[in-house]
Amino acid sequence: MQQRPIFRTTTQSLALCLALAAGGAHAQSSAPTDPSTSTAARAQLPLDDLRTFAEVLDRIKSAYVEPVDDKTLLENAIRGMLSNLDPHSAYLDPQAFQELQESTSGEFGGLGIEVGMEDGFIRVVSPIDDTPASRAGIEAGDLIVRIDGQPTKGMSMQEAVDMMRGKPGSKVELTIVREGGQPFDVTLTRAVIKVQSVRTEMLEDGYGYLRITQFQVNTGAEVGKALASLRKDNKAPLKGLVMDLRNNPGGVLQAAVEVADHFMTKGLIVYTQGRIANSELRFSADPADASQGVPLVVLINGGSASAAEIVAGALQDSRRAVVMGTDSFGKGSVQTVLPLNNDRALKLTTALYYTPNGRSIQAQGIVPDIEVQRARLTREDEMAGVKEADLAGHLGNGNGGADRPSNGKAVRTPRPQDEDYQLGQALNLLKGLNITRGQ
Repeated sequence: MQQRPIFRTTTQSLALCLALAAGGAHAQSSAPTDPSTSTAARAQLPLDDLRTFAEVLDRIKSAYVEPVDDKTLLENAIRGMLSNLDPHSAYLDPQAFQELQESTSGEFGGLGIEVGMEDGFIRVVSPIDDTPASRAGIEAGDLIVRIDGQPTKGMSMQEAVDMMRGKPGSKVELTIVREGGQPFDVTLTRAVIKVQSVRTEMLEDGYGYLRITQFQVNTGAEVGKALASLRKDNKAPLKGLVMDLRNNPGGVLQAAVEVADHFMTKGLIVYTQGRIANSELRFSADPADASQGVPLVVLINGGSASAAEIVAGALQDSRRAVVMGTDSFGKGSVQTVLPLNNDRALKLTTALYYTPNGRSIQAQGIVPDIEVQRARLTREDEMAGVKEADLAGHLGNGNGGADRPSNGKAVRTPRPQDEDYQLGQALNLLKGLNITRGQ
């Protein structure tokens, strides 16, 4: 494998999480090569158009109201070329390239928001767990219409990112529109974001919870350790596991492949197709099974994108897991980072990826096997009543079981599934599967 392409949801990622794609995971190719794009073919340049470009450059330099240097004009022209290809290709100046490389290490400065563009506005793709954005209640799908009072309509992604970026401890006010409602303001305090990509806990005896917030370089190894830790905590084979990929904006392709491989013992995980030879990649599972075949439910929603969709699609197509929740984001393209000179780079869409069954997720997303909408739970107090065990002189249980009077219920410690309807339904499904299998 010559390259390790990067999957990401947006041209810029705010967390300040600029496109998650770097470290050892981005392609270190000076330029893609393909026999079909020979030197002779490249020599057929549109000379008339190039003359027009040179003429426009000259006219701007000589007639624009203020002086503009050549470097600025040429960099703006490059940005224009990239920005009009697709939402995910971009020209990265030294600062953006450095931030992109740092983002996969899991520590960077900002708010903790993955953002994209929609109808000229900044839309939240997903908030990142345990960051200023998530703690302030920012939700996937929110439109950011103002930043510190300045309208975002017509702003470039870079301009919006620059406004939200700042010194840790400083504040920024975002004006949010949610689901067509009235605008409201949220004040966030910028912070150094340290993203823990994997966390686990036991929901109940025998049933584990695995949360993946984004796919960083080491996420595959972390999931392997997490599975071992869950088995140790349970002190017995797990009866079921919920993998939570909700609001996971994606990340590094190789990490997604490694995570899926922990649960699969054979078959294709994902493949990519593009115009250049080294964009044709195929990844298959090896026979090792770190999950030991545990029954699995995968939770997704509209903030699950890119690498998260690869994992969900692979486990769904291989019938290794039941996918539950709502339709995913629908980003099925591969971005390869191509370093240039002077510490700059291109982030270029070079291929589309496909699930094992040949599905392209691009602009469609993963459709869950069982749709479960997000909902708020309100629990009613059980009415006080009298049970047989409360009656004086009642008979004991013939099998020797202890009496269960109406006041005999212990106070239950709050659990994650008690407030999370989708998670509760995933747990109920796992329990049902185990009942029917006689476990």
